[in-house]
Amino acid sequence: MKENKPQTTETLNPAEMARLQLEKAAKVMNLDPGLLEILRHPKRVVEVSIPVRMDNGEIKVFTGFRCQYNDFRGPFKGGIRFHPQVTKEEVIALAAWMTWKCALVDIPFGGAKGGVICDPTKMSQGELERLTRRFTYTLMPLLGPDIDIPAPDVFTGEKTMAWIMDTYSIFQGYNAPGVVTGKSLMIGGSPGRREATGRGVSIVARKTLELFGESLEGKSVAIQGFGNVGSFAAKFLSEFGARVVAISDVTGGVYQEEGLPIPELMAYAKESGGVAGFPGVRPIRNEDLLTLPVDLLVPAALEGQIHEGNAHDVRARYIVEGANGPVTPRADEILREKGVHIVPDILANAGGVIVSYFEWVQDKTGMAWEVEEVNRRLQTKLERATVEVKETAERYQTDWRTASYILAIERIQEVYEERGLFP
Repeated sequence: MKENKPQTTETLNPAEMARLQLEKAAKVMNLDPGLLEILRHPKRVVEVSIPVRMDNGEIKVFTGFRCQYNDFRGPFKGGIRFHPQVTKEEVIALAAWMTWKCALVDIPFGGAKGGVICDPTKMSQGELERLTRRFTYTLMPLLGPDIDIPAPDVFTGEKTMAWIMDTYSIFQGYNAPGVVTGKSLMIGGSPGRREATGRGVSIVARKTLELFGESLEGKSVAIQGFGNVGSFAAKFLSEFGARVVAISDVTGGVYQEEGLPIPELMAYAKESGGVAGFPGVRPIRNEDLLTLPVDLLVPAALEGQIHEGNAHDVRARYIVEGANGPVTPRADEILREKGVHIVPDILANAGGVIVSYFEWVQDKTGMAWEVEEVNRRLQTKLERATVEVKETAERYQTDWRTASYILAIERIQEVYEERGLFP
């Protein structure tokens, strides 16, 4: 009989999670206390009121945030999400994770994140456009191709980025495609950007197994979340030879031991709004997906999904974090004791920001790369970072998450020591 595990008693405040992860790495690497004190704090957190005229004529005021965490290595970079559960603490944590992520994969950006508390599923296209443009106008002094470059996130996409770019360009008096990334191709986006995060998860998973003397061919995979990241991760993992046996999203879950037909499932989910009800497969609950006896588990939904209340039941050999912060600190400890190898989010899901960097470079230089060039450069950067994380873990005799933080912090430290502290 399955043992009933206690519900989690952890605080799932993401900002606290990010701080604990930073401090653990700092202790292992014996980081200078002064630099640690700087890295504990975001450079700037802005909270703004966004008045919007709704379709019925009513004026509604939304609350928005932009956290610019650290810019030692370059302009701030990070997505903007529209979601009813956006909080200041969440935005700070995501900006911190983006700071470490950019340093880890060695691209010249700092970390930022933004969000607006709203429910976009209950808003019209016109209301979302007015919200986006007013939010952009309010943040205008803090944005720019060499200052802070937003990108899509939860419930935002290419159209949102087009509105931000257009609003910014109007006030500048010239076309400024480099102010955002994740745009459509026709206004300066990069080929390969839309699928980059999911592709990156697959590349890192394949390289990780290779470094441990295994092949991805035939390995069983369960994926939580079937949005942009989860769907493309499923597609490319399947193309790389893995057997994606289970997928869940907000509508439910599906399971098939011999492997799900991913292209057909993607088409079905796009048409129906989710994976639930896909014919010819067995339905599965999300909580059961997380505990399947698979080779790889890819949590690609929201943070805090694997916690002390369910970590004991996880039976995957590898966890590859497609989402930001899907494994809590206490669950991290439990899983390591069980021998589960965790590939951390700041490595596994870095594909999106890498191709955002490529998009920014193309916009700055006026050059357009072919998709083959983008994908080749993406693979090179991610495979190199995966090798460097493994080497850092061996050098410090620590886990991959801590090693990823150490490598990122070492790179930030080098820039900090070279530039010095003003005044």
